Amino acid sequence: MFRNQYDTDITTWSPQGRLHQVEYAMEAVKQGSAAVGIKSKDFVVLATLKRAPHAELSSYQKKLFKIDDHIGIAIAGLAADGRVLSRYMRNECMTHKYIYDTPMPVQRLTNKIADKSQKNTQSSSKRPYGVGLLIAGYDEETGAHLYQTCPSGNFYSYKAIAIGARSQSAKTYFDKHYDSFKNDLQDLIVNALKSLKGTTGDNVELTTKNCSVLVVGKGMPLTLYEDDAIENYLNLLDESNKKEVHDEEMVV
Repeated sequence: MFRNQYDTDITTWSPQGRLHQVEYAMEAVKQGSAAVGIKSKDFVVLATLKRAPHAELSSYQKKLFKIDDHIGIAIAGLAADGRVLSRYMRNECMTHKYIYDTPMPVQRLTNKIADKSQKNTQSSSKRPYGVGLLIAGYDEETGAHLYQTCPSGNFYSYKAIAIGARSQSAKTYFDKHYDSFKNDLQDLIVNALKSLKGTTGDNVELTTKNCSVLVVGKGMPLTLYEDDAIENYLNLLDESNKKEVHDEEMVV
């Protein structure tokens, strides 16, 4: 039997019990440029690698979106689907603020976006969203939150996570070094950029043009660092890398 006999719509199960269109959507996430997230007690940091432009005069694709003063997202996959979901999330936050006069809890918004993604997997007239989200937020009562959502409608809470192309390199870095991360904003940003560097491939350096950072946490509204604003942290990353090389040489 041919695989494409069972991928013509979202509600057709294959004999092996698979929904191929959901798998295709999840594959789109894996092929998107990388996004990483780190959470500490008081802060959440998202860092993304912007895909290189296809034309010489075109700009890099935006990967970070502000949802509210206390919530932001990073996307990997189809950027158009990411913009659709970000618009939905903004509307939900504004509605909640209007009705209850309080910021929307991060977990409640994550539940809503996961439900919206899941609904697109059970109607033959629709298709799954081909985008994965990293949702960073800070609630005054419950603290910092970092969630990942999938096209299937699943969502997970993490201390550190990476999605997109070559994301396994960043996950390995988190496994080795997460216990050494401090509850310090500068340290978290440098570690996020360091893990992101591992996803770039050979001969690709992080610059002010191809990466961006989003920060939210205790006592500070959501802040986005792009272009010249991120240069200081890239310099700190270079200094950290040089120090590690020097320490290794001293051990040898």
